[in-house]
Amino acid sequence: MEKINVAVNGAFGRMGREVCQAVLDDEELQLAGAFDLQGIGEDIGEVLGKKKLGIVLRNLSSEALAEGKIQVMVDFTTPMAVMDNIKISLACGIRPVVGTTGITQVDLKLIEEWVEKAGLSAFIAPNFALGAVLMMKFAQLAARYFKHAEIIELHHDQKIDAPSGTSLKTAEMIAAGRREEPQKREELLKLAGARGAVAENVHIHSVRLEGLIAHQEVIFGGLGQTLTIRHDSYDRKSFMPGVLLAIKKIASLKGLVYGLENLLDL
Repeated sequence: MEKINVAVNGAFGRMGREVCQAVLDDEELQLAGAFDLQGIGEDIGEVLGKKKLGIVLRNLSSEALAEGKIQVMVDFTTPMAVMDNIKISLACGIRPVVGTTGITQVDLKLIEEWVEKAGLSAFIAPNFALGAVLMMKFAQLAARYFKHAEIIELHHDQKIDAPSGTSLKTAEMIAAGRREEPQKREELLKLAGARGAVAENVHIHSVRLEGLIAHQEVIFGGLGQTLTIRHDSYDRKSFMPGVLLAIKKIASLKGLVYGLENLLDL
């Protein structure tokens, strides 16, 4: 079987290094490029604590993408750079698999236009952990029976966007699963933001602390009871099965696909 040539953008970062290692460990994939604004000139093999691979970290550019016969580009960078990265990838005929958060609904519509123009496919997921996808699906199911829900999402202190893409996606799925909208209650906020942000009539509370990776709980309230659905990622390796699945499936997808649940039999 011919291997899929994969480039990783954001390869010097913690998630990027995990993706590079996962690609190297998979017999169906070939690491063909590593891009980042940091570590330029370093061999990615040495960055991973291994022998040299002959793949040097470079700035992302159309010229660099064209050199490695790259078929898929995985992007774990920043919300400020991700849109330009996706545009460059598609312009070079390369399908992007994106885990960078901070992509808005407006952004998704624009990406959809780029994908259609390029005649390719693109995959974006707010969370690549299989357990997180199930947590969101279970929350959508629970929303049929509990009108009131709140989300608490907790991430490491280096995550710059809030609320998380996972929490926003969860709020959308809760709204889609509801049979009726909860009535708004009168509130007296002694401090602005005390009740968190609101998306789809769901309150979202964001926590950013050293020591965390990625965690989320959805608390449903009903008559005399609560239901809590929680997922915890204690290691970035938890995201790798989902990333690898997206890399292998993207060539068979059409257009823009948003959310790992679309690749699973749920």
